[in-house]
Amino acid sequence: MRHHPIVVPCVFLINQDFHTHSTASDGTLTPAELVRRAGEAGVERLALTDHDTVAGLAEAAGAAAGAGVELIPGVEISVSWQGHTVHLVGLNVDPADPTLLRGLARLLEYRGWRAVEIGRRLEKAGIPGGYEGARALAAGELVGRTHFARFLVQEGHARDVREVFKRFLVRGKPGHVPGRWADLQEAVGWIHGAGGVAVVAHPARYRMTGAKLRRLLGEFREAGGEALEVVSGSHSKEDCRLMARHAREFGLAASMGSDYHGPENPWLQLGRLPALPAGCRPVWTLFETRKHGAVLSDTSR
Repeated sequence: MRHHPIVVPCVFLINQDFHTHSTASDGTLTPAELVRRAGEAGVERLALTDHDTVAGLAEAAGAAAGAGVELIPGVEISVSWQGHTVHLVGLNVDPADPTLLRGLARLLEYRGWRAVEIGRRLEKAGIPGGYEGARALAAGELVGRTHFARFLVQEGHARDVREVFKRFLVRGKPGHVPGRWADLQEAVGWIHGAGGVAVVAHPARYRMTGAKLRRLLGEFREAGGEALEVVSGSHSKEDCRLMARHAREFGLAASMGSDYHGPENPWLQLGRLPALPAGCRPVWTLFETRKHGAVLSDTSR
């Protein structure tokens, strides 16, 4: 297929962010603090998309009206696909949907087992107290790899979180535990069952060949997936151009999100993102008939 050139404008948007995290998963701000900070930064529309949980959405909704922020209820679902862990963001979901909640409960149960196992493997490698340290850093019920990474930095085992992942938590390293997550089709089904829009998150971060990424996007589209995170806090300008071409080729809408986890990473700012490349269909055009965010905010006041 012939691709038309796409120009990425240099202007920045500071009013929309569809991928963020709070202390309900592995962020460092509470949901209310996150929403207030977003409002102070001029973000008008914010999606809270914690890993495998919607536990922070009620608190975020309670803070949204006072902060002048329209909250888009979301979730980031972990998926196992052909030996890779892939993340799907669900946007504008109904956080009370029973099928979604059952699916997330299954993933949270696995996360609990995995956290204990990571701690056991780190101890075997000569690093005791990993699970307890990570648990102490987790404000919610979810204990993730990022909590282990912060603990290992505090204990002097690495200079920063990125180094921890390279040395301890990825495949072939002492604290790595292979994921057993949702499969692609069922995760898309959970999102759709909850009335939401399914988005492949930060696609340039996956260590895949170009051909394999295209297979992923093809299967995602066949499963009913609607959007691709074209602009991400972890994407370069060239990544954005490439993902915009993929979005157009596969008929996917384009999303944008910082993947913000907290102020400890100053290079990522809420809503501070490049504009979507020309020719992209914005993901928010799919929200028009899906008003779960408004319903959630109304019931939380």
